[in-house]
Amino acid sequence: MSGGVDSAVAAARLVDQGHEVVGVHLALSRMPGTLRTGSRGCCTIEDSMDAQRAAKKLGIPFYVWDFSERFKIDVVDDFVAEYQAGRTPNPCMRCNERIKFAALLERALALGFDAVGTGHYASITKDEDGNLELHRSLAMAKDQSYVLGVLTQEQLSHALFPLGATASKDLVRKEAAERGLTVANKPDSYDICFIPEGDTREWLRDFVPSSPGKIVDQQGTELGEHDGHVGFTIGQRKGLRLGRPAADGKPRYVLEIRPKTSEVVVGPEAALQITQLSGERYSWCGRAPERPEEFFDCEVQVRAHGDTVPAQAAVVEGELVIKLKEPLYGVAPGQTAVVYLGTRVLGQTTIDQTTSAEVAVV
Repeated sequence: MSGGVDSAVAAARLVDQGHEVVGVHLALSRMPGTLRTGSRGCCTIEDSMDAQRAAKKLGIPFYVWDFSERFKIDVVDDFVAEYQAGRTPNPCMRCNERIKFAALLERALALGFDAVGTGHYASITKDEDGNLELHRSLAMAKDQSYVLGVLTQEQLSHALFPLGATASKDLVRKEAAERGLTVANKPDSYDICFIPEGDTREWLRDFVPSSPGKIVDQQGTELGEHDGHVGFTIGQRKGLRLGRPAADGKPRYVLEIRPKTSEVVVGPEAALQITQLSGERYSWCGRAPERPEEFFDCEVQVRAHGDTVPAQAAVVEGELVIKLKEPLYGVAPGQTAVVYLGTRVLGQTTIDQTTSAEVAVV
């Protein structure tokens, strides 16, 4: 129970279904001031109190489990290391993968519980052979199947998403109000919970030594200097402070980050049109394709609220390779590509390499 309206209503529905429900709030920081508060938080002291009040209203036991050390290692340290390597990580994906459906589920099963239920907007169904499948929520505007793409068949068998068949967030808020839950109108949480001020680049300065370097074009010509590659992101346009304009007078964008040489490569917008993705850290969400080594038609999504585009995917020499039938703009190594078959989440990979018609980024 995060302290928000979704998890509170999810718990209420599980109680109504006859389950023996215990509310658990995750303490993810031993210094609460380092987590975002108000509408931008998800794991703060105030959220813990909101969760406790909801549990009391529902008449279920409530506990706070301390996963702060695991969260630091598996999410925060990973986030820093990825930026050091010139990549763009997704900490919410790592949190679901390594905390909520690994550490939390492991402890729950060890204590004799059957499953972990959350307020995510997604649905679990079975195919004709009884295999579990993860599908998009009916509430497409709130669909969160993307961040659950890291789940395995075993994890799906111990997961419950009671909100998946709900058509909208407004209906969940209305239900919460009817149940007398005080979080009915609590604003949604967003952004990165462990960056208090929301400024990723400034926050990273406290963890990553500054390494000044050059800003160069695709031919290696020096255009300017920067005070540290950490914090730059693929597709960034503002804040480059280039010394000379492009020959065609058009804006330039970050195309590549080279940590070993501290170079930031910039170029035209057209070079950001990505036509192929690949990554070796891939997994299948439920049953894998019958012949994953053969390219099959699918759709791919690379951002939590991004659009899907048609593609073909296959496992080639230990990597999940995704060929896009329509280019995606500004995709960066470190992001997660989630593969769909219609509404079903088939699998995912952490992107290692992107390719466009003009430039390959590794």
